[in-house]
Amino acid sequence: MTLEDRPLASIKSLLAWPGAPLAITSAALFGASTPLAKALLGGGVSPWLLAGLLYLGSGLGLAVLHYGRRLVRRPSSEAPLARGDWGRMALVVLSGGIAGPVLLMLGLSTTPAASAALLLNLEGLATMVIAWLAFRENVDRRLLLGAAAILAGALLLSWHGRSQFGGFGFGSVLIAGACLAWGIDNNLTRGVSASDPVQIAMVKGLAAGAVNLTLAIVGGARFPTGLLLAGAGVVGFLGYGVSLVLFVLALRFLGTARTGAYFSTAPFIGALLAVAMFGEPVTWRLIAAALLMAGGLYLHLVERHEHEHIHEPLEHEHPHVHDEHHQHTHAAGEPPAEPHTHRHTHTRLAHSHAHFPDLHHRHDHAHPP
Repeated sequence: MTLEDRPLASIKSLLAWPGAPLAITSAALFGASTPLAKALLGGGVSPWLLAGLLYLGSGLGLAVLHYGRRLVRRPSSEAPLARGDWGRMALVVLSGGIAGPVLLMLGLSTTPAASAALLLNLEGLATMVIAWLAFRENVDRRLLLGAAAILAGALLLSWHGRSQFGGFGFGSVLIAGACLAWGIDNNLTRGVSASDPVQIAMVKGLAAGAVNLTLAIVGGARFPTGLLLAGAGVVGFLGYGVSLVLFVLALRFLGTARTGAYFSTAPFIGALLAVAMFGEPVTWRLIAAALLMAGGLYLHLVERHEHEHIHEPLEHEHPHVHDEHHQHTHAAGEPPAEPHTHRHTHTRLAHSHAHFPDLHHRHDHAHPP
């Protein structure tokens, strides 16, 4: 059977729809934020203060969206964060909202923007390894080979010959630390991805922004001028806020490891903008690293995963339609129109189809697929 003969559902499954477009758009917004943040640092903004302003811009912008919907009587159809989610959200803020951006801003202050942008591929690698080892998410040989290519590109890019850090620039070490923090953050966020993504990103932005901003001011940082302040707000809202909303949505459809793999397109966008904005040279090392990373990303994109699997009974709440995974009756008062959101129960189901580790396919694999 040719691709043209496949049912639309099979084509969408093959293309990881809609997870891949969501993750790649998220990556584009975040990738663009890296050289733009580099430009803001050039205006004399403290790295720590800038980290706070970026997340605060994200949180405030999303707060306007979140509460503005209520004012115009168009409430979100998403499920709000539950009481049991707040402990995990605190860890998300600590790792991804405080440690990650501060390490990135400090690394950017001593690293060329194009190199820094490509080094951010390590976030996807860290995300996948943690998802595989700590959360038992399925990762096949193709994904592992792709990850190895991405790592090789990152190592090539960050090598600066002999130095006190064994050949790697200190800025590269800091950026690698930021990627590890975000890898932890991404895996923790997976656990709350069924909830309202705008609320998740808003809480993270407001909390992380407030903490980083306070620490920077206590440390003696000075507020930037109005133009730089506005620029940081816009970059934070789009590159951190909207990007995170799309990332959380992608987690629902792809799981953590694969969303991280698609997100690895971010550094390519950032590197292209850095070359255009700062006139940085296109060196052989930059080209070779980009080719290695592109090859690794390609292996991630062409993956297809299909086997007989079992859905164990599950109860949760998220927007859904009544597809083959959502065959349940409605109690009185529950919304009839689709998609809709209410707490529902999945009964045990065994079948076979192409899938990813989304909200409903987080099963163990006894043998490599």
